[in-house]
Amino acid sequence: MIQFSKQADERREAGPMECWCLHGAVGMAADWRGFGKTMASSGLGTRAVDLWRFLDCCPLPLPDFAKALNADASGDPGRVGSRVLLGYSMGGRLALHALLENPHPWQAAVIVSAHPGLEAESERIARRGSDAEWATQALAGDWQKFLSRWNAQPLLGAAALRDAQASGTLIMRRREIARSFVDWSLGAQSSLWERLAEISIPVLWIAGENDPRYLALAERAVSMLPNGHLATAPAAGHRVPWEAEEWFAEQVAHFLKSGQA
Repeated sequence: MIQFSKQADERREAGPMECWCLHGAVGMAADWRGFGKTMASSGLGTRAVDLWRFLDCCPLPLPDFAKALNADASGDPGRVGSRVLLGYSMGGRLALHALLENPHPWQAAVIVSAHPGLEAESERIARRGSDAEWATQALAGDWQKFLSRWNAQPLLGAAALRDAQASGTLIMRRREIARSFVDWSLGAQSSLWERLAEISIPVLWIAGENDPRYLALAERAVSMLPNGHLATAPAAGHRVPWEAEEWFAEQVAHFLKSGQA
């Protein structure tokens, strides 16, 4: 049974280990429902985090988000056992920031299709510019056209995260989504490459074999992690958790239950 807390967070209780799941840009906690159900059948609990609740008050830079998320997890009196942090795409970047806080409450992590950071200032400037355009469309443009344009990006492929009705509910979060394109833009993020060696916990880094840019990033990142493991999703692109649902759930469950984590 799904339980709701912290506004729109969705939790499935199942065993002493809980996996906190961070969705991607223009995403929602409900994107993880299928994954959460599969994990519960394997005896692993999940908590799908509504990232937009962190932006519903005011701007929140990436380092401040990391502190807030870790405080949420550390201050949760209803949990015992271990906590795992899983982040997809934008959520993966947010997860990396949380893992680089010291101390943090996470015993293991799963990073999916994520970018540790642009290394050239010119790239960051260009990205901030393009994300500012997305922010304007999200906040003030035609909502359905914004969603259609977002999902039509070649990087994202054809995999659908949710049905049209669920996507439509995101309009209630358009202010927070617009803000995320500014506060959590890849262009606003400092490069984390040189800090990856500070993450000592086990990390499973996943990318799709049909997503060459992010697969190369994953290979490089894993080589810098003291306890990193790489998994390449066959015949999948950027949206691995939804393009290869069964494979993805099996990889995460094996990682968390095999002793690697």
